Formats: sequence, structure tokens, C-alpha cells
Amino acid sequence: MAARIGLVKRLNCVLLNTKLSVLSAGVRRCSALSYSESHKEFTSKRVRRKFIDFFKEGHEHRVVSSSPVRPRGDPSLLFVNAGMNQFKPILLGCPDPRSEMASYRRVVNSQKCVRAGGKHNDLEDVGKDVYHHTFFEMLGNWSFGDYFKVEACAMAWQLLTEEYGIPADRLYVSYFSGDVANGLPADEETRQIWLSMGVRPDHVLPFGMKDNFWEMGETGPCGPCTEIHYDHVGNRNASSLVNADSPDVVEIWNLVFMQYNREVSGSLRPLPQCSVDTGMGLERLVTILQGKRSNYDTDLFTPLLTAIHQCSKAPAYQGRTGETDVGQVDMAYRVVADHIRTLSVCIADGVYPGMTGAELVLRRILRRAVRFSTEVLQAPEGSLASLVPTVAHILGDAYPELHTESERIMDLINQNEAQFLSSLKQGRRVIDRTLSNMDKDLAVFPASVAWSLHRNLGFPLDLIDLMLEEKGKMVDKKEMAVLEDEYERLRSQPEEDDEDRVDQLDLHSLAELQSQGVPHTDDSPKYCYSLGTDGKYVFQPCRASVLALYCDGSLVSEVSEGQRCGVILDQTSFYAEQGGQAHDQGYFTKDGLQDVLFPVKSVRLAGGYVVHQVTAAETLRTGDQVQLNLDEANRMGCMVKHTATHLLNFALRELLGPSVSQRGSHCTANRLRFDFSVKGSLSVSDLQQVEELVQDIIHQNAEVYVEEIPLSKAKQITGLRTIDEVYPDPVRVVSVAVPVSDLLNSNSTEQASVELCCGTHLLRTGAIRDFVIVSERQMVKGISRIIAVTGDEAKKARETAQDMQEELESLAVQVGAASSLSIPAAQRLSKEVGLLMNVVDITPIPQWQRRELQTRLKAMQKTSNNTIRKLEIKEAALKAKELLVKHSNKPVVVDLIHTDSISVLMKTVLQLSKSTPDSMVMLLSHLQFSGKVLCACQVPKGSASGSALKWAHSVCARLGGNADGSTDVAKGEGKAAKLTDITDILHWAEEFAQNKIRKAS
Repeated sequence: MAARIGLVKRLNCVLLNTKLSVLSAGVRRCSALSYSESHKEFTSKRVRRKFIDFFKEGHEHRVVSSSPVRPRGDPSLLFVNAGMNQFKPILLGCPDPRSEMASYRRVVNSQKCVRAGGKHNDLEDVGKDVYHHTFFEMLGNWSFGDYFKVEACAMAWQLLTEEYGIPADRLYVSYFSGDVANGLPADEETRQIWLSMGVRPDHVLPFGMKDNFWEMGETGPCGPCTEIHYDHVGNRNASSLVNADSPDVVEIWNLVFMQYNREVSGSLRPLPQCSVDTGMGLERLVTILQGKRSNYDTDLFTPLLTAIHQCSKAPAYQGRTGETDVGQVDMAYRVVADHIRTLSVCIADGVYPGMTGAELVLRRILRRAVRFSTEVLQAPEGSLASLVPTVAHILGDAYPELHTESERIMDLINQNEAQFLSSLKQGRRVIDRTLSNMDKDLAVFPASVAWSLHRNLGFPLDLIDLMLEEKGKMVDKKEMAVLEDEYERLRSQPEEDDEDRVDQLDLHSLAELQSQGVPHTDDSPKYCYSLGTDGKYVFQPCRASVLALYCDGSLVSEVSEGQRCGVILDQTSFYAEQGGQAHDQGYFTKDGLQDVLFPVKSVRLAGGYVVHQVTAAETLRTGDQVQLNLDEANRMGCMVKHTATHLLNFALRELLGPSVSQRGSHCTANRLRFDFSVKGSLSVSDLQQVEELVQDIIHQNAEVYVEEIPLSKAKQITGLRTIDEVYPDPVRVVSVAVPVSDLLNSNSTEQASVELCCGTHLLRTGAIRDFVIVSERQMVKGISRIIAVTGDEAKKARETAQDMQEELESLAVQVGAASSLSIPAAQRLSKEVGLLMNVVDITPIPQWQRRELQTRLKAMQKTSNNTIRKLEIKEAALKAKELLVKHSNKPVVVDLIHTDSISVLMKTVLQLSKSTPDSMVMLLSHLQFSGKVLCACQVPKGSASGSALKWAHSVCARLGGNADGSTDVAKGEGKAAKLTDITDILHWAEEFAQNKIRKAS
């Protein structure tokens, strides 16, 4: 091996030396070019295409499509923010060995990236300058255990100076200068490579960990990097401006050499396989090649800026920044142009504006765009969505989903814009109301209210500041910072999951397993089951050998009783969690110790190895023989739910059309969850029809066909449903009712549920028995979530719904006759209706039936409330009539009446005041059992005698209570133990009012 490496290095040196003369000539030729002449040649589309073709045609790289901006199974990221994200399984040494990804050696692509929220957050900077973006494209080439520093540098230099024609004297390169604290030497190898290629010594610059050492995260692959910087000015030595935040000298390409792994302890270990990860922002490169100083002046943005101008009332874009940008008009142009690109790409990839995580970030981006569009550019509502076709025109060649999803993108933007503009009005009312209740001398606005506006109504914080500034107020910044920190702490708090922490094989252990020749786990026994003659499923027993044990971060040969460890077997019948299906449960027994059980707590897949997490009940060693005992009831539950999920997916597409697209699913033994994109919420009729179609297939007891075929062949099947996953090759095709061989026949017109799936399924659909959708709701606009149950749970849901239906019918009869009841009896009936509404809301019953029950119960509640209101008005009229006779036309009426209802008390006050409009009226009611005193009052409108609120507040305060209301009408409550206390307070209340009248006169 050493001899081979030495030979490769010598060959590289020979190849490099033979290239140098060519490269030098190319550099000289490029430097001599009239650089401005080349600007016209490089449209953004041609720049992107040339990058891909250079590595594909000239250097045998495989072109891999951009992954969606929603990360694949990576909870550490809100969005894909770098080209390497989709290749993390390779870098971590754990790609599925059967997948295409496992064969990647040289790769090139253009990756859609979003940096907003989380560690990389450019959101608030966008618009202020001419180069920050929330969405950008990352051009990149990768080597996974193939070429390394020499080839990476040579190819980068050749592409920039020869293919793109950038003058070499405008380019500066940086390299890692070493770090004593981490025990890392300077990367002299990279420095020598650049010098040997003819780069001037004063253009090769050393920098430390901050600038030239790249790390994936707190742990994981990392290494030194070399960056290529471009000087926009030229004809000078600009080395002092490299990495100095100068707009004149910008980084354009970063070449990362992954040599180390950052361990949990913080130490660095050499990687078993070195890789190259490079990234170059398309926007910056196009800016250089088109001879511009601003990314917004390139053809990636100019059509958008023109379209924005056409639908706004603002003057044309002039590219101003800072104080010269009067009214922030040009900033608004940049914000809208950037944000509409981000919104279009994210929504096309299934990330919709919402209330948590990436969806919340996208919601803020949309609302920031709406605000700048409507308030600064004076564009009418709907203008933002009208820009989507322009985005699709600019980027659609590279990302065709922008064309196919344009209508959905526009609908969602319009819906969210309308919602935000409504929220703005509501928010302004909240601010005005809060200010009216504040002491006028206070300049500080409550941070809790500001945070609520930001978090719940989506108000941008800078908009709150601006609105308050106009009113001479400001938010308490310290208190706001505390609220933000608390929110971030709760949001980012990791869930304690010892299981995951224990059984995740690290990169070095995976490499060690492979170097020791430990074969990947044969998990085909998980599919070994059949239908017995009695109709029950029979799972074949599985016996296995312990090949490896993983404990405390390393491979061991033995674990003792009580130790938690990951167990790798030569074969297993346990299903590892993947494809939306929960892992199997069960236990091991060891040969010779049949009474000692090793419970399996979780089952995970890592780089082709199935890792069973167990707590050792006895000493366990590599080489031991074990018998696997599957929890068959749990497995059957998962199989039932997984097959039912396929039927649900099929039914939704059949009934609602091809626009329905799966966005996620999860199956456990108890229930299934299915997320999908759809316009609006499903109607009662939709839900009924979906359930009926699924039930029809269940009752047919249709056969479930499974066949493993080449991935390329599988993708030719008409109606095949896939999601954004990396599939193995060959891949399992699961088809219901129609054999896979028939589906592969291009003449087949049969409609079938057919999906690529690694899960365990029923052999026939009849075992599902019954199917009920118990919940359907919109997660965010455009994405719905269904939760369904099967079998006995489905039957129970139907029976419960029938019981509720009968209870509703009984209540409906009583509500119809409620006008003859007393007020307390009518109120009790209304309460019963409300209680049934609550039960209907939370109990698992068919969702279509829930909707019907809810509709009827709401109508009954309305009828019941109207009946109570009429009864109260009737009682209040009688009491007011009695009081009118008793008090005649007194200027102050204060009295005690008998009622348990503050509503009746208030209505009596209003009716009495209507008959005596010039009188101050206050009525009290004493609830003797509880001691509570109810109070209601009204004063003549515009009266100089004082405020109703102050009157009620003074009276209730003497009773140890409080009141609220307005200057005209108020109500409140307090406490009084004895009737004599009531008599005293009545006198006091009347004297209070008389004094006000005397002072006013």
C-alpha cells in the first residue's frame, strides 16, 4: 500500500510539472485578455453549465442533482446551507452500501442553499449591502477518497484562469498557517502546490483557524482549507485586504481538505479516508465574470428588479446603499428580489411558511418581503406572487421544479401575504391599546407585548421599533433579549436520547469494522414471514452470531452485565428504523442461557450495519450465538399501518389528483401519520371518499406484491410514488393488487398503489380489517397531516362516534324546548352542549363525522346562547320595570336585586338607564352562598358627573374586588360576608355619586 501511495504521489508530481508550462501560458494569455470583452459571454446559465461540464467532461466527475433545501434526515439544520450537506453520510462513513451514493468518488453539482436562521443567518443583512443573500447557489466539486490537494488546486486554477478567463494577477490564495493549541502544523503542502503552479509568493497568504480551518460542527470531519480571493480593482498588491471584510477583495472559492475528525473530547484524529469539499458561490462568480461590483447588477437579479419596478410605484432601482439610499428604496428592491427567490425555491422543495423551525424562518422572510414591497415600494397586494414566473425563468433551467410548482408557490405567497396584512392591522390595534393603558410619562414599551407581536403575529422586530419610534416610545431591549434567549434556549434544547447516543457508530469504528473485514449485516430475515393455514402470520426464527460490540464510543470484544452497548450480528430479523417505519422490539437469548433475556431497546442502521441497542443481562462476547425473539404483535401492528399508509397515499392521489405529494410519514404499531401537500383542507366528502376507497381495497383482500429490481428500471413504472430519499440499488418495489412484472409492462393501464419502499408489509390487505382517519388538519398552508387507525381501534372510533351522535340528538331535542326553561336550567343545558363539543374535539372518531358533529353542536350552542339571552332580557325587563316604579326619576339610582348572573344585572342596568337616560344607575347583587357581590353601572353619556369605571372601581375596591369597563358602562365584583355590609356599601355608592353630581354643578 505504501509503495502504491508513493507511486501515485510521484505520478501526480510528474503530471503537475507537465501541466505547469501549459498553466503558465494560460495565465499569461488570460492576463493579456481584454477582460471587459469576455463579460458579454458569461450569462449566469453559461457560467453554471461551464462549471458542471468542466468537471464532468474534463475530469470524470459524476453530476449529482441538487438536493432540496429541506435537509434529509438532519435535525441539526434548518435548511441545506452548503453543498456538502447531502454528502454527509459519505463523510461520516455511513452511506447505505447498496445506494448509488456509496459509489461516489468524484462528484460535481450546483446546490441550492439557504442561509437564514440558525448558525448561518444572513437575513437581517440582506438588502443593506449588495452581496448578502438568503438563497444562493453553491457550485462544488468533491473527491471522496480519490484525488486530494494537488489535483483540487490545479483544477480550480485551470477553471478560473483558462475557462473563465480571470486574470491570475487578480487572484490571491490563502492557506492554513497552523495552530499550536490544536497541535496542527502549517499546511506547507498546499502553499508549495500554489507556488509550484506559478502563483506569486506575495499572493499566497497564511491565515489561522478562523479563516482557514473548516469544521462541519462541534464534532465530525474537518480540515485545513485554501481559499481563492478576487481583487475587483486590480493592478496593485491587495494582499492586505484579503480576509479584511473589504468589498473590493472577496472570497470566491473555498477548497476544504478533510483530513481529521473532531472527536467528542475535542481532540483531532486523522481520518481513515481523506476527502475534498469545495464551494464557490455562483452569484459572486457571475458578478466577476459580468464585470459588475454588485450581485444585484447581474442577470440573476436584473430581470427581477425590472419586474419589481413595473408593479410598484417606486422609482427605478439605482443600486444605492447606506445614507445615499433615501427612504431605503433600493434596499427594498434588494430585499424583495432576494426573498422572492428564497420563497420560490423553498416552497417548490416543500418548505412552507409556518410556526416552527424552517417554516417559521420562511414565514419571517415572506413577511419581511411583504412589508418592504407594500410599505416602501408601494406595490399593491399580490405583487410579490407575480414575481414567481420571473424567478422560474431565471433559475428554472437548473431547477425545473420551479416551473412545475409555480402555481402552488404563487397561491401560498398570496394566502400568506393576505394573512400578514390582516395581522398588521391587528398588531397596530394591540400597540395602540397597550399605549393607551400605559402611563403617558413612560417611554419604555413592554417587551412582553412586543415579543408576543413578533412570535405570534409575525411582526418583524424592526417594524415594531419603527412604529413605537413614531409615537415616542421604545422597547425595553434588555428584557427583549432575555425573552429571545429563553425562546432560543427552549427551542434548541436537545432531547435527551440515550439510545441514540449509545448506538450511533462513529466514523472511526465504522472504518475499523470495514478494515477488519466485518461483513455488513444481512437483514433479509426481517422479510421472512408467511401466512399460515389459519390465516395468522408466521415469522421464521432467526439465530445469529455476535460479530461486534460497540460500547462507550469504541469497539470492544466483551461487555459485562448492566452495560449498555450496540450489538452487531451477522444476520437479523429485526427491522431498523427507516423509511418512516418504527424499529422492531423484542429480545435476544444467548445459547446456554435461555432464561436470561437481552431486551432490544432500539435498532438503527449505520453504514450497512444493523446496530441493536441492548443492556447486557449477562456477559456478552463477540462470537457468542444468540436467538432473536421478535415482538410479533408490535411487528404486525407496524406492517398493518405501513401497508395502510400506502393505500392512503394511493387513495388521496386517486381522488384529489396528481398534485397531491407525500411530504412525510411515520408508522408505529398503534397508528399512522401521513403528511401531504394539498390545496386547502379536505372536505367532509373528501374524507369519506378517501376512507371508502381504502376500505374497498382492504375488503378485496388484495395481494401485496414485492419485487427487488434495478433502480433505473423501477423509475420507469407509471404512477410510481417516490419521496426525496437516497434509494438503494437494486430497490424494493411494493405494489398492491397488481404484480410488479405487469407494471413494468409499458402496455399496462391498471391503476395501483406502487411505491419504492424498504418497509415490512402485509402479504394481503385484509389483515388491516378496518381503516379510520381520526384527524386531518393543516400543518401550514398547503400541507395537511392525516392520522389514522386500523383494526380494533378503527372499530372503537366508529362506535364512539355513534354514541356521540345519539347524545347529540338527545341534546338537540332539549335545546329546541329550552325557551320554557329557567335561566339556570338553560345555562346548564348550554354547558352540556359545550362539554360535548370538547369531547368531540379530542376523542378519536372518524374525522368526517367529527366535522359534522362540530357543525351541528356549534349551531346548537348558538341557539342555546340566543335562548339564554332572550330569557335574560325578559327577566331584566321585569326587574327594570319594578325599579322604575320604585325610584321614579331620581338622579342617582343605587339598589340591590336578586340574580346570579352578571349578564342579567348588566341588562337590567341598561334597560333602566334607557328609561331614565339622565340618571346615574348602579345595581348590586349579593350571592349569599359564596359571599360574592356583583356590580354593574351606567352613567349618562358625556356626563360631567364622572366615569362609570371609576364609580364601579371605587365600590368594588371597598369590597376587596376590581372592575373594568368604560366611562359610560362598567361592571365588577367583590365580596361581602353579611347583608349589613351590602346595606353600607349601597349607601356609600349613592353618596359617592351624589358628591360627583354636586362637584360637577
